[in-house]
Amino acid sequence: MNAEVVALRPDAGDIASVADRALSALHRYLDRCKLSANTAKAYKRQAATYVLWLTGPGIEHDDAFADVVGAEAAVTAWRRSRIEERAAPNTINQGIAALTLMYAQLGLRIRIKRATVPKPGEPDALTGAEQGAVERAAARRGARDAAIIAVLLYAGAREEECARLEADDIAITARTGTIRLHGKGDQVRTVPIPPTARARITAWLDIRGRQPGPLWTGQRGALTISGIVQVVLAVGTDAKHPGLRPHRLRHTYATRLREGGADVAQVQALLGHASLDTSARYFRAGTAEQAAVVDRVFD
Repeated sequence: MNAEVVALRPDAGDIASVADRALSALHRYLDRCKLSANTAKAYKRQAATYVLWLTGPGIEHDDAFADVVGAEAAVTAWRRSRIEERAAPNTINQGIAALTLMYAQLGLRIRIKRATVPKPGEPDALTGAEQGAVERAAARRGARDAAIIAVLLYAGAREEECARLEADDIAITARTGTIRLHGKGDQVRTVPIPPTARARITAWLDIRGRQPGPLWTGQRGALTISGIVQVVLAVGTDAKHPGLRPHRLRHTYATRLREGGADVAQVQALLGHASLDTSARYFRAGTAEQAAVVDRVFD
């Protein structure tokens, strides 16, 4: 099937100047659209990387902004180069989305085949012993860090959700407790928190105070997403698990839910996943778990 051909604009100029105009058009759109700040930032970075590649030595795509045929050829070549560099499929597909949006600002509607994303296998959850070591290490660092780890481990918060928490998002009584998480796309979900997490969050609030404002504070003010990540990295190092990241604690939360009997719909609701397919990854047992099932059934 022949692709739609859009005539080259007579004032297009050389490839570098046209690429610069395309980037500017994308930035103007992203600065006023409803995409999250993190997504807009990533799209700008991806588009800038593409333009740098396009205008680099040895790249012959002078018609990259001339029409749909030239644009699709250029982006397909860029996609191939990213695959050869062994970039992650999700990263490549994010770039394709950014470039599709950039070209749309110029009236060029391109269609590019997405990179294949392999189905994830067994989530990288902490074992029970590893989780215990992490919680003990966090407790030794102080009430705030213990509470941060508790929110990630016992509420399944994403790192950005953890960083956004305000004191008013916490509701704890003598016997119950919930936490309100502000997720992707301005979605808000309320998650119950078990006694262990309630005790650690309460201990931090006793030090911080109950006044409104950011839940996590330090010597320089409220913790950012980077600050949350740094806390988790430090706790991981102390627990002999260097490189520990918040998403691994979220994986651990989801895995514990499944091990405890939660079904896929419950996991989806608690983790704030948009799709059941995303939650289903936690129901793909790994090799060790499969072996344990076989041993138990045929013992």
